[in-house]
Amino acid sequence: MELAKILEAAADGYFPPPNGGVTVVPQPNKRDAGVLAFTAHTVIFLDEDPDWITATLAALDVDPLAKTMHPLFLTALLTRTGRSADTIDLLTVASALPGPPPVALTHQDQDHSRVRRAQAHRDDVQAWWADGGVVTLGRGVAGRWEISIEVDEAARHQGLGRRLATAARHLIPPGCWLWSQQSPGNARSVRTFQAAGYRPVASELLLTP
Repeated sequence: MELAKILEAAADGYFPPPNGGVTVVPQPNKRDAGVLAFTAHTVIFLDEDPDWITATLAALDVDPLAKTMHPLFLTALLTRTGRSADTIDLLTVASALPGPPPVALTHQDQDHSRVRRAQAHRDDVQAWWADGGVVTLGRGVAGRWEISIEVDEAARHQGLGRRLATAARHLIPPGCWLWSQQSPGNARSVRTFQAAGYRPVASELLLTP
């Protein structure tokens, strides 16, 4: 099964069977590779020998449901592929919303650290600026729409992050899904996106070239 179809099904609320299994699917492109852990089922999207993955997981003497996100397995995976990784994120999703965004936005290109980071991981990145913050949209893993936001220090604790995360749902085509990753330890970000209607679906580690 293609990764794009697995993601689309998960966004619709249909998940892989919670049977402790591991599904290995091809990378959607040369850039995107990673480990996607749903409830009691992991999808590894990587152009790697499935037999090696199975053998490496079987050799780990840890909780079977924790093997695919265990540091020992991930280190072996990074070493074998020559890739790097940042952090395991909480993967969340929300549907498109009709009408104009609930916050005034200016669509323009500017040099900003959040925009540069988005351009390193996504295609067709666009940025919108608000008074006190920025929201970026782009096509990320398997072509999915992905969002990132950043709020200026002086504008925090006023609900702007939630409004920007909500506004982005008005900027994608009707019928599409919008995906976002948050570090689980960044409680402020997790709360912001869930308040804006983003639902948790999995944990995800991206293996970057």
